[in-house]
Amino acid sequence: MPSAKWDSSESRGDSEPLTTRYRFPHASSADEDGFLAAGGDLQPGTLLHAYRNGIFPWTTHPITWWSPDPRAIIPLGGLHVSRSLRKVIRTCGFTVSFDRAFPSVMDGCSEPRPGREETWISPQFIVAYRRLHGLGYAHSVEIWRGTALVGGLYGVSIDGFFAGESMFSVEENASKVALVAMEERLRSDGYALFDVQLMTPHLRSMGSVEIPRVEYLRRLAEALAARAAFQACAERPARELLRPSGPG
Repeated sequence: MPSAKWDSSESRGDSEPLTTRYRFPHASSADEDGFLAAGGDLQPGTLLHAYRNGIFPWTTHPITWWSPDPRAIIPLGGLHVSRSLRKVIRTCGFTVSFDRAFPSVMDGCSEPRPGREETWISPQFIVAYRRLHGLGYAHSVEIWRGTALVGGLYGVSIDGFFAGESMFSVEENASKVALVAMEERLRSDGYALFDVQLMTPHLRSMGSVEIPRVEYLRRLAEALAARAAFQACAERPARELLRPSGPG
């Protein structure tokens, strides 16, 4: 794996836990695979500094940092909900909640499944993102069948920016319903950018698009200047996701 110089500066002390002693190379200096740097830590201040600069971690041994070009996003208001998925949402009997079971969603995303024997979500990632959640910078959506958690999605939230990190499903279509719920929630709360990092066939089928890194960084700067907040809301039936919604 290519190496990258890690530039550090002085931290401002333990009384300001959201600072970091690390500075990243500019995202545009990532190689053709998107690899940017190795090293540093997964403290909240370092993670937030990375996301604010269009960078995210991917491994822990060593910690590596990435900024792919192109970048996959879901245009808010542009999610494709097929006729068959609409039928599922109307009839599935799922309920939807937010931030009710963030640790369980992370656990679900980290578990091996058929066709995915290993995941990048290591115990170190789980600790780091649970800490971000406790500070209000990471959120989850949960999909329930009665009292059973059957799917979910989690990600990082800063101002008007949300980075979807991973999703899981133990029941068919539950992760798709989670994506629909999160996209609706971000629109309702006034977010400007829904980053999903890397394209997959699943995301493409639901309306995800790829944009050049330079355009992504421009949109990121606009999102970080936006006034948005992940608002508390009650658990509700999934079928209500089909009701018209917009910025609140």
